[in-house]
Amino acid sequence: MIKLKADLHIHTVLSPCADLEMSPVNIVNAAKDNKIDLIAITDHNSTLQCSLVKELAEKKGISVLCGVEVTTREEVHCLAYFENPGKLGLFQKYLNKHTPKFPYLPGVFGYQLLVDKEEQIIEMVENYLNVALSQSIEQVEREVHRLGGLFVPAHIERPLGGIFNHLGFIPDTLTCDAMGIMRQSNEAEIRSRFGLVADIALIKSSDAHSLKEIGSGCTWFELNEPSFDEIKMAMMGINGRKITTK
Repeated sequence: MIKLKADLHIHTVLSPCADLEMSPVNIVNAAKDNKIDLIAITDHNSTLQCSLVKELAEKKGISVLCGVEVTTREEVHCLAYFENPGKLGLFQKYLNKHTPKFPYLPGVFGYQLLVDKEEQIIEMVENYLNVALSQSIEQVEREVHRLGGLFVPAHIERPLGGIFNHLGFIPDTLTCDAMGIMRQSNEAEIRSRFGLVADIALIKSSDAHSLKEIGSGCTWFELNEPSFDEIKMAMMGINGRKITTK
């Protein structure tokens, strides 16, 4: 078994709320500087910057989970991770279909930039990304799992976007592979506050929107290798794989 330091909630400059310094190359360099072994890219309602980050990170020995932070119809923020570009692309089509089209105002909402490895702008995304989908949390979860992905409600204790603030409970019909907590939170306190049993894995991440935040919240994965299947088994606590937040 190996032990990997992971930060599984990072935004790039594609997210309108992220700093302009959050380019793929800068994110990878910051992860390397912070000795992070595994990162996940989770822009708001878009997967388009994931592949480049993965390409750059793997050259530096950093593994990448390609994903997205989805805002459901109920305004709950959820993380979805996928194994390969094909599944990621299919989920992007789902997002395109169910994301309302609102023109964004850069001076009000921030920039939404798709950039290359030289940090040159490829595209300025026209429709505002940080909006609620027309799909419920159950519908999003089912689509993620239909595509073989991992479904993780994000920062569950946070007033904005947290599942307990917006729904008040975890629906019995919802299947979660893990749940995310904020970088400053204590796992034991969160479990006690919301009555979360031990077999629900909690993942602490930075939710980084700036370079200085990368690695400010991390989870340690104990597994055989940094593959998608091993990460999933660690979340489920199978065959000695496990995750810890301290």
